[in-house]
Amino acid sequence: MVAVGDTRRGRLWPEQPGWRMQGLLRVAARFFNEKVGWSRIGFLVSITIIAVAVVVLYHILHDLDVAAVVTALGATNRHDILLAAVFVAAGYFTLTFYDLFALRTIGRHDIPYRVAALAGFTSYSVGHNVGASVFTGGAVRYRIYSAHGLDAIAVAKICFIAGLTFWLGNATVLGLGIFAVPQAASAINQLPPGINRALAVVALVVLFCYVVWVWRRPRTIGTSTWRVTLPGGPLTLLQIAIGIIDLGCCALAMYMLVPHEPQVGFITLSVIFVSATLLGFASHSPGGLGVFDAAMLVALWEFDKEELLAGLLLFRSLYYILPFAVSLLILGGRELLISIANRRWSA
Repeated sequence: MVAVGDTRRGRLWPEQPGWRMQGLLRVAARFFNEKVGWSRIGFLVSITIIAVAVVVLYHILHDLDVAAVVTALGATNRHDILLAAVFVAAGYFTLTFYDLFALRTIGRHDIPYRVAALAGFTSYSVGHNVGASVFTGGAVRYRIYSAHGLDAIAVAKICFIAGLTFWLGNATVLGLGIFAVPQAASAINQLPPGINRALAVVALVVLFCYVVWVWRRPRTIGTSTWRVTLPGGPLTLLQIAIGIIDLGCCALAMYMLVPHEPQVGFITLSVIFVSATLLGFASHSPGGLGVFDAAMLVALWEFDKEELLAGLLLFRSLYYILPFAVSLLILGGRELLISIANRRWSA
């Protein structure tokens, strides 16, 4: 039997093409979730990115002059290294506001900044280095926030809001940067500048529509067991600002460590840096190891590779290794103090 009815109100009935298309999309989505699964796709994407990075690194570095890299490390201006360290510190300081913003968004105004700063700094520095930051960073956050009465659902909401801040910042920086300098993205994805500029426009339009969507009225997403209210319009702009400052500080740190010749504009380097960082993030390798470096070496081909590699090693030391060591000391000291306090309490 064919159903009929009034379609003036936009309702789709079975004889309409739209109804059939929706049915086909539902069937396809169900088949994909049951037979393929996003986890398998994610795993294949990660393996593919890592494999390509290994091949690229071998192609670029098989004739590397290690002595020249050591010489370039020693010749790096100490003032540039100090400025890079300051920008890295500023970036991690900004990261602490990811957690503070998320806490205020879910209504936990009682948790002070110092706790948010501890959770933000340690979770990101551990997640950056260990890999699978969603799980490793989430575990660190839960260990810290559970002492202040937050359960696993609340911590998951914090991770979601913090991740949303990260992606909004990335979308804004890449959208504006690629629109201004589309050839910078071409150095990464090998697409024509015109296509990259068109993609940047699409990203900015989607971002604008999202801001308008959350500005009109409160928006809640999730299921019956896990629901989170998205930040409104003005707070979303604050989210974007936090993400931009964080990425800007990191890009400035990298900018101070790349060779001074030939000259590369900051916006160009920022687009390349953020794109390389996202590729490393997608690979799930610890610290984007190999993937981030391969992308930077390919995109910045005009630099002397030994000098550029020296800059990448310095950046990795400042942004990954040093904060990771500090975080381990902080977390280890915290656990020791908790253990001593528990023993005294039990005694």
